[in-house]
Amino acid sequence: MEIEMKIKGLVVDPISKMPIVVLEDLNSERILPIWIGVFEANAIALKIEDISTPRPMTHDLVKNFLDKLNISVEKIVVNDVRDNTFYALIYCRYNDQVITIDSRPSDAIALSLRVEAPIFVEEDVGKKAHS
Repeated sequence: MEIEMKIKGLVVDPISKMPIVVLEDLNSERILPIWIGVFEANAIALKIEDISTPRPMTHDLVKNFLDKLNISVEKIVVNDVRDNTFYALIYCRYNDQVITIDSRPSDAIALSLRVEAPIFVEEDVGKKAHS
């Protein structure tokens, strides 16, 4: 089962100094922290803060490609975690065909913000991440 989540915020791990995107369950207090790279955190922060850049950043470029090719992003799903590494899928629609694309969660989240696609997490991922 997939749980819809939203971005609660971005924080920095005080020990590793790495950024963390914090997802929050829309229907409860459950949160899911995902450690991400600095560049992806910046891409997420720019969109959260609604800061425009003079030229397209990588995730804006991907959005532009999708728009030009008439491909819509229906949702992103954080679908697995193995050895503390999270995995995600981007669900796209081209004509009447659903296409899934493997992605790092950070890139999928950055893209979802740009295309206004919902973010989901497989229920098992939350359980595995907290065990």
